[in-house]
Amino acid sequence: MIDIHAHILPAVDDGAADLDTAAEMCRLAADDGCTTLLATPHQRTPSWWNCEGEKLCSTLEALRSAVGATPRLYLGGEVRVDSGLLSALAEPDLDGTLPLAGSTYLLLEFDRRGLGGLDAEGLAQELRLAGWRPIFAHPEFIPDLAQDLDLMRRLVQAGALFQVTAMSLTSDFGRRLRVLAASMVEAGLIHFVASDAHDLTRRPPGLSRAHRHLASKYGEALARRLTSENPQAVVENRPIHWHPD
Repeated sequence: MIDIHAHILPAVDDGAADLDTAAEMCRLAADDGCTTLLATPHQRTPSWWNCEGEKLCSTLEALRSAVGATPRLYLGGEVRVDSGLLSALAEPDLDGTLPLAGSTYLLLEFDRRGLGGLDAEGLAQELRLAGWRPIFAHPEFIPDLAQDLDLMRRLVQAGALFQVTAMSLTSDFGRRLRVLAASMVEAGLIHFVASDAHDLTRRPPGLSRAHRHLASKYGEALARRLTSENPQAVVENRPIHWHPD
């Protein structure tokens, strides 16, 4: 399995507090069956701008040294969407904004209170026209998306992809989020499952429980697609072969 959303870089955001914790999170993920993790620090938020690429790269190298060869680690970002995002992405150096594993996939974070009037369809279209593949993180937490599957369908048609959180599927965040996440999966609107790990206990890494849940309820093929095959396409920077079941 491959986890495309994990806050494992130490001391850069609200994820791993230090290098020891970060390394233990990686080992925990590997023990749970993850062969690859993408470190995705928050970017472009007021609290964690995190657009100093060289600093983030050196932090990842330190983590790689502490962890060893397994799991494989790549760098990316969970990029906050704001009015300046498209302009920033048009800069030659991306203004420090990090795609996933150096690919054309961007993991995007919206305000959990809602879209705030943002034209999400227009954003998805603009990003696709610019050559990006936008992945909208944890739509089950965003009211404007969670309560409007038709909007999610239009966003997919506009070029957006969606990543649901593993612990939402397994009821760790409560019944309401489980029902919302399940409805998105059943509608064929989810393309990735990721941990969005932040620590060792409250929001730990690992995808095996979500994989087993998906396999038991929807079949092994879908579970493998959302936790392994589509994430592998991100790492290899190739399009996913998506179709609703």
